[in-house]
Amino acid sequence: MLPGQSSRFTALVGNPYVLLVFTTLFWGGNVPASRMAVGEISPMLVVLLRWLFAFLLLGLFARRQIMAEYRLVLPHWRMIVLLSALGYTGYNALYYSAAHYTRGANIAIIQGSTPIVVLLLGFFIYRQKLNAIQIGGALVTIIGVMVSASHGDWQVISHLAFNRGDLWLLIASIAYAFYTLKLRERPQCSALVFFTALAAVSCVTAIPLVIWEAWQGALIWPGTKGWVLIAYISVLPSLLCQIAYIRAVGIVGPGRASIFYNLVPVFGATLSTLILGEAFSSFDFLALCLVIGGILIAEWGKPK
Repeated sequence: MLPGQSSRFTALVGNPYVLLVFTTLFWGGNVPASRMAVGEISPMLVVLLRWLFAFLLLGLFARRQIMAEYRLVLPHWRMIVLLSALGYTGYNALYYSAAHYTRGANIAIIQGSTPIVVLLLGFFIYRQKLNAIQIGGALVTIIGVMVSASHGDWQVISHLAFNRGDLWLLIASIAYAFYTLKLRERPQCSALVFFTALAAVSCVTAIPLVIWEAWQGALIWPGTKGWVLIAYISVLPSLLCQIAYIRAVGIVGPGRASIFYNLVPVFGATLSTLILGEAFSSFDFLALCLVIGGILIAEWGKPK
């Protein structure tokens, strides 16, 4: 790479908005990847291998920083286990299991409602104040999730007969929202070492799920396509995107960075249509607009 090209590349990589678009693009890419993994590798094994490879890569490239700071993490092992169980193992187990029962568009749209779930749980658990605009935004997003999960069928909504995959995604969003709220209590160490600790614990907590999967006769060991998917999930959504997001948040702050999360359902739904050939109906478009619109309204209504 020539000196001029090198400086331009460095400036590009250091741009927080480039990092945030990169992050949300490949987080969105996890949606079609989860659907492509169906029949190629069983969901609990995806969870185990995802965090195992991410942990090994972190141990390889960040071992000096890990060795310098690991003592800061050890006294907080209970918190690490809780956050790992909620945000990593539990969330991903539900996420990849749901992919067996619902479409990529639904995964993207329901996953995209997570910021609103965080807002509502913050109100009920931590008594964080909500104003009328934020409540209105939350209601708009909830309507969007209902439209997505019901595929626009009012009978499904009136009888609460959602697809099991959609219900699992809703539970996964609640688990991840709890994880997000509990992050305020994380130990005072670097984000990279904290992420490594979570990945390590997630490997351990995923082992009983894989044993249960094998006992059920549902374990599918990956073939060539399965290993390619694991490589993608481990390196991009699990590792590089997390590092890029941490760096971007450090530059622009969590408030401005969180706005970009709205791109995840957009990229996820678009990539599912392009890669998987899934039909994207008018109800999907309506649900996507409602979810993103509700989040934007809630963000706009935040106290300054």
